[in-house]
Amino acid sequence: MRTRLARSTVVLFGFGACGGGNLDPGAGNAAGTGTATLALDGSVRASPRPGLVNPGNTTDFETTFSVRVSLNNQTVTTGTVTVTSSTGKVSLTYQNGNRWSGGAAGYDQVYVLDVVSGPDKAEGVRVDGPDIQVFSQPVQNTTVDSSLPLMITWDRDMRADAAELRTANLNAIEIPDTGSYVLSAGSLRADRSQPRQNALQLTRTNRVVPAGAVAGSSWTVALENEIDVVAQPLLPL
Repeated sequence: MRTRLARSTVVLFGFGACGGGNLDPGAGNAAGTGTATLALDGSVRASPRPGLVNPGNTTDFETTFSVRVSLNNQTVTTGTVTVTSSTGKVSLTYQNGNRWSGGAAGYDQVYVLDVVSGPDKAEGVRVDGPDIQVFSQPVQNTTVDSSLPLMITWDRDMRADAAELRTANLNAIEIPDTGSYVLSAGSLRADRSQPRQNALQLTRTNRVVPAGAVAGSSWTVALENEIDVVAQPLLPL
């Protein structure tokens, strides 16, 4: 099993990193509290920084935040929406498209959502997100036969609530986060005249249902990682 990855101690937004508290990996989920009047659809998504392939360090990722807040089926555009992690607190801004958005460098794994709009609130909603998964098979830029099944394996410490796999020739499919999966033949794009590069993207997600929000609300943390494989030319007809 892979050794748990070292965490970054970078200071962002004027806040120092915390240690041994409810913002550290392993803290677990918390449903939070609230007035049970706001509907929340919120997500944290971490992706590799541009140019990095199959990274394994927390500093190798960029994280985006997106939250839709509504009250009585009307979009909430005023108030405060904040996301707190071990490296600080980010205040989200309302954008066109009915969502509050923001971002931060790195991946902290544990994220707490607080939403306040007048007397309505949902606070302390915490998700302990997935640890970083790293592909172990195939390796980057391996040449494969797309007409055959392809074994994919990844290292991670803890099983996530959900996982999905995507290729250029395959819409995202839900798979068990067991650490291995056999990709069906024909799931990669291949040409007859030349090799064809394909990205394999694996996304793992943890979620919590906020206790102080309207039924159907959610707060999720997802981390994606990817590698490239090369589909060899198809045999002539």
